[in-house]
Amino acid sequence: MNDSDDDDTQLSAHTLAALQEFYLDQQKKQCAECSNYFVGSVEEDWQLSQFWYSDETAQRLAQEAIEVAGSGGRIACISVPSVYQKLKQLWNEDFSTILLEYDTRFSIYGKDFFFYDYNNPLNLHEDLQPHSCDLVITDPPYLSDECLSKVALTVKYLTKGKILLCTGAVMEDLAAKLLSVKMCKFLPKHNKNLANGFCCYTNYTSGLDIPTIN
Repeated sequence: MNDSDDDDTQLSAHTLAALQEFYLDQQKKQCAECSNYFVGSVEEDWQLSQFWYSDETAQRLAQEAIEVAGSGGRIACISVPSVYQKLKQLWNEDFSTILLEYDTRFSIYGKDFFFYDYNNPLNLHEDLQPHSCDLVITDPPYLSDECLSKVALTVKYLTKGKILLCTGAVMEDLAAKLLSVKMCKFLPKHNKNLANGFCCYTNYTSGLDIPTIN
């Protein structure tokens, strides 16, 4: 073996080491990014009326959203970050999702995050165009007529037609009036049990109309 062969061997070893270091860095970045999407990675703030779904509920709602949005679909999550997080865990290039949220801690999600205050339901970022989302899923932060009525304006502005609403059973009549939705049999669960009965509503034939299996 001559000196040239030694140089080639040494160069290959250096190249391999550099590649290994690069891939390790990429894996670390991917792991850090994935950890941001775990349900509960951002702690609940009860002062903002935040109550995260159980992982099982977030999974069921995210799968429903993906199926309903269809290939190439766009899913808007309004005040429902745990479903957004689960969607990102399940993400592939066949759909996209965005999060409209008041809590700016979720700005860690970059271009997917849009600040949202339900008190100004149509004061939206210019990138949020009318009827630009195949499905809008929302969990209004408060069980009040005012809150649901204002969030409904945003929902109707963004959706191409399909709506998935999660809110209290006491809001059933108003939800039907505002969004033409019907209660599903599936009952969402939270990490911390809520005193109020909680339900899902859709304005389309839904897989959520299969009862919860205890």
